[in-house]
Amino acid sequence: MLDIAEQSGCVITVSRELPGLCGPNAEKVLERVAGSNHPGQAGSNTCGALALGENGLWSCSGVFLDHRRGIVMCHGAIFSPFLSLPLDTAWSDRQLLQAEDFSPDLLIQVQYVANGKVSRNSGSSKGMGAANPQLGLIPLSNQGGVFSGIQQCQARLLLLVPCLEFHNTLSMLFHKADNWHFSSPEEEQESVTLQKALAHFHWFAVLQVPASCIPRMGTLSCMQASELQKGKTLYSCGSPFGSFYPDIFINSVSKGVVSNLAGKGNPVILTDARCLPGTEGGGVFAVQGDCLRLVGLIVAPLCWKAGEWVGLTIVCSVGHILESLEQVLVLCRNNLCLSLPQVTQQVVSTVVNPDPEQCLIAAVVLVECDRSWASGVLLNPRLVVTCRHVVAQTSSIHVYVHSNMRCLKAEKCRGRVVFMTQLVSPYDIAVLELEESFYGVPEPVLGSQFCTGEDVSILSFGAFGKSCGPSVTSGILSAVVTVDNTPVMLQTTCAVHGGSSGGALISTHTGELLGIVASNTRDSSIGATYPHLNFSVPINVLEPALRQYLQSQDLQAFQHLNQANSAVAAAWRLQKKPTQVLPSRL
Repeated sequence: MLDIAEQSGCVITVSRELPGLCGPNAEKVLERVAGSNHPGQAGSNTCGALALGENGLWSCSGVFLDHRRGIVMCHGAIFSPFLSLPLDTAWSDRQLLQAEDFSPDLLIQVQYVANGKVSRNSGSSKGMGAANPQLGLIPLSNQGGVFSGIQQCQARLLLLVPCLEFHNTLSMLFHKADNWHFSSPEEEQESVTLQKALAHFHWFAVLQVPASCIPRMGTLSCMQASELQKGKTLYSCGSPFGSFYPDIFINSVSKGVVSNLAGKGNPVILTDARCLPGTEGGGVFAVQGDCLRLVGLIVAPLCWKAGEWVGLTIVCSVGHILESLEQVLVLCRNNLCLSLPQVTQQVVSTVVNPDPEQCLIAAVVLVECDRSWASGVLLNPRLVVTCRHVVAQTSSIHVYVHSNMRCLKAEKCRGRVVFMTQLVSPYDIAVLELEESFYGVPEPVLGSQFCTGEDVSILSFGAFGKSCGPSVTSGILSAVVTVDNTPVMLQTTCAVHGGSSGGALISTHTGELLGIVASNTRDSSIGATYPHLNFSVPINVLEPALRQYLQSQDLQAFQHLNQANSAVAAAWRLQKKPTQVLPSRL
């Protein structure tokens, strides 16, 4: 089923038509760039591509929308250096951009896998038997080889079209005060600020290649993003690092879930599928029935908030792009005739049972404390469990509850702390009681088994707060830390961000609540945060106290959380006591 995704992908390279940048010398030029450490310049302002100094060689990923007519779509940012119009007005004041709006010497090359198949030549002179010093690859054997069958053809630019629904939603979702960046904060010379990003993030280019160059591929069909649900599996297909060594990187597939959705009809899709610079313009696919359908194009594979890597990829709904394209085609003076893929307009009428995480999403609440927020889990109509550090320094607590999963608007009510662990306790837990009862929210089923390696999800309000409801990130339960054969800490590979504290760790397959998210990992020596290494308090630690409190309303039920032994405390300090006395060197 992934064949469609792999066959539809391609790499787009744009440059000025200068000697050495096209024809048989193009590959040598790319190799020379790779050897001069230019991959380090693959910042998001180049759309994750190569930058060849003054010559302006830029690249990104693309998708063959219609292989019969040779229609290709990619992200529009790589064309920015070649605009003949002022940048400050071209991106904001125009309804579309055509070929005559760009430099007349603009050269566009499309690289793709011939015949829709990727093969390996074990006897190739470019085989993996020779290490690539630029990438630091170390060959494990001489039996393999690099991908063969990569072909290249020249394309012409038809037009660039903006997707305003995507732009407007993105502008409401990302705020300057949150210090969003779309390249590493360490790469200050290439840092793409929120203002610069929003100027061109919503532009997409439509290209055409000769029919004789089109690879043989299956029929590519699309689906509306309105049919997506949080937690649904997604596949991305893009070429990391653009035109740098496409034999290796072209049409790389990544898997994740729909982490969040925003806007009317979901023009903005957020996924935790791992994507890298150069995959901008690559396709994102969802399974519908027994088919894999294109649902969006990658816009930004990396983003940072307040200096911390978020680990989510921003995707624009392909349905919204095509609708925008249809609206502006009538403005084209050349009366272009484009064959647009059919986008599924009708939601499947059969009743589909929601995934387990869908049932628990409504139980995840936002806990607002003065000017900060975090997450919590509604265990019954009035009882919320969250983290101690979330509520410890506040006198005003408001809780936002999505009592109806179909309604994006949350209900707000006051909460009060009925218990929180002492600072000396390794368990970072607090229990809140709400002023109102929410009987329409399904109560979580508490898990009792923890299996290392099982698929898990984390539901929380990390990164985006109440802008678009709780986010879903996927991963596995990577470690279960036990003391006296009792689980005391759960470690996962799900992405966790600021604001995720108090969120729900659930089993992806059963929907059972496994734990309460307490923290991710930070290396204080270098100031780096690792969202994909995080820790949760197992629900089995809380379950006896919660059950007793609900029966008796006696707060003494929670006191055992303050009496954890030294082994539990050492585990949560991420420290290990020496098992023997080290000999003195004196």
